[in-house]
Amino acid sequence: MAKKITPRNQDYSQWYNDIVQGADLAESSGVRGCMVIKPYGYAIWEKMQSELDKMFKQTGHVNAYFPLFIPKSYFSKEAAHVDGFAKECAVITHYRLKNSEKDNSIVVDETAKLEEELIVRPTSETIIWDTYRKWIQSYRDLPLLINQWANVVRWEMRTRLFLRTAEFLWQEGHTAHATKSEAVEETEKMIKVYSKFAQDFMAMPVVMGIKTVSERFAGADQTYTIEALMQDGKSLQAGTSHFLAQNFAKAFDVKFTTKEGKQEYVWSTSWGVSTRLIGALIMTHSDDRGLVLPPNLAPFQVVIVPIYKTDEELNKINKVANDVKLRLEKIGISVKYDNRDTHKPGWKFAEYELKGVPIRLVLGSRDIENSSIELARRDNLEKITYNISNIDNKVNEILEDIQKNLFNKALKFREKNTFHVDTKEDFIDQIEKGGFVYAHWDGTSETENLIKQKTKATIRCIPLDSANEQGYCLFSGKKSDRRVVFAKAY
Repeated sequence: MAKKITPRNQDYSQWYNDIVQGADLAESSGVRGCMVIKPYGYAIWEKMQSELDKMFKQTGHVNAYFPLFIPKSYFSKEAAHVDGFAKECAVITHYRLKNSEKDNSIVVDETAKLEEELIVRPTSETIIWDTYRKWIQSYRDLPLLINQWANVVRWEMRTRLFLRTAEFLWQEGHTAHATKSEAVEETEKMIKVYSKFAQDFMAMPVVMGIKTVSERFAGADQTYTIEALMQDGKSLQAGTSHFLAQNFAKAFDVKFTTKEGKQEYVWSTSWGVSTRLIGALIMTHSDDRGLVLPPNLAPFQVVIVPIYKTDEELNKINKVANDVKLRLEKIGISVKYDNRDTHKPGWKFAEYELKGVPIRLVLGSRDIENSSIELARRDNLEKITYNISNIDNKVNEILEDIQKNLFNKALKFREKNTFHVDTKEDFIDQIEKGGFVYAHWDGTSETENLIKQKTKATIRCIPLDSANEQGYCLFSGKKSDRRVVFAKAY
């Protein structure tokens, strides 16, 4: 039988782990802080990757690949960048092993020390901008719109599958522009791409905004973010886009000749999302029965389970089920027909419910006689019997409805757990309870740090759609002209 899931209200952290493991998404590896993404979990990432890649290419970007290793000296060229990542960097010092002279073990060959240490990339700005110096000479070479799909390493001390691991998968866009306005436009364009992906494919509503100075990406002049509210009332940063100004261009001396024949530094951006989106997906939609997947990202959207007693019955069901499968596939719906004789139907029902398959179709001998088929929805657990002749159209309609329903349910949850507070006492109380808390802030890093120390809450973003509203900072009493979003976060 499928693994029993710890209820959310009993132990949310264990609930999350139970789903990750029970739905066969990932497991901890023998390497500290690293995970093995299992086939079902990786299939979700492939769906995400495919859709995002289309969106990137629709906006004019192309893919490339850059080295995993970065010379240490490259990091020292951009001071804010190295300060931001110094504590998370894995460093390679030697390039050879040898047999120990004392026993049968393998030891590092101390004579094979690198002339310069290499950093395993925590992010690729430095190695990419060293490369761009060779690629960019003239305004004719701009804009340069490049993305890479890669793995990165950040030596996290406290890890959690998908949400925070020492190694993770992601994409990172790195673009170069002739003007500041073009770079700013690119930065804003890509955060809107992420927002659209989150809402249209993940069925996950997000708040779009900018980070405060202390929360910005290391080396950026501005960071845009999308923030999503998880079911435990914590925020999760689901994607970021950074306006890097000319910081990396100056650090790596990347200049171009303008139309007027002048030499100028290029303007740049970077942006990325990672496999933590799978964690966001789990915590946005799943329930105490297991994973719940939006149809647009499910590895397979429909599973067909036969119910039979004899091989003769199975043969008849196989013919009808395969016909249904073919009809669904013709209209772009992904289907799995599970006619294995190694597991009983009840086991299969529990397994696919745990794995969050959006629709389950059940077909038995009596159904064939009646030209009917039972359809079970994963989102609301509703079971309805339909005529088999029209099941392809019905499935298509219901998949669209499930996608909308999951988004609306998540949006309703966020609205219910979004609060506007005007006193320090109410702020502290609400932060402890969870949710997005909109409150006034005086704009200083000192007050921001004080709030973080006292409540463990951070400013998730300054919303792009927030209106001017005169008020007073809850902690300093100083004037404020708009509310910002506070929350505890992953």
